[in-house]
Amino acid sequence: MHELAIAENVVSTVLERTAGHAVSVVRLRVGRLAGVVPEALTFCFEVAAAGTELEGATLEIEMQPGRAHCRSCEDDFELADAILLCACGSADVELMSGRELMVQSVEVG
Repeated sequence: MHELAIAENVVSTVLERTAGHAVSVVRLRVGRLAGVVPEALTFCFEVAAAGTELEGATLEIEMQPGRAHCRSCEDDFELADAILLCACGSADVELMSGRELMVQSVEVG
């Protein structure tokens, strides 16, 4: 379960930047192609945050769709999964987004 490693990294990153302040909300932006299960990440976040200034903080996850560009027909389209295939049938596709995982914002206090 790589969600635990992700949660631990999020907790340590937020702790480094909040300098001992209590954190109430952490907002993440996660691409649908990043292979992250939101429910598992939320559970792991609670475990990783236990005993820190993030204990009890709410984790809000905004899932972002995958986006791709077809080099054959020049169409930009949304990806529901990691199958890089355009509706025109071409596999000459460039992934533009969908694998990101970033802390979008943090609320302290």
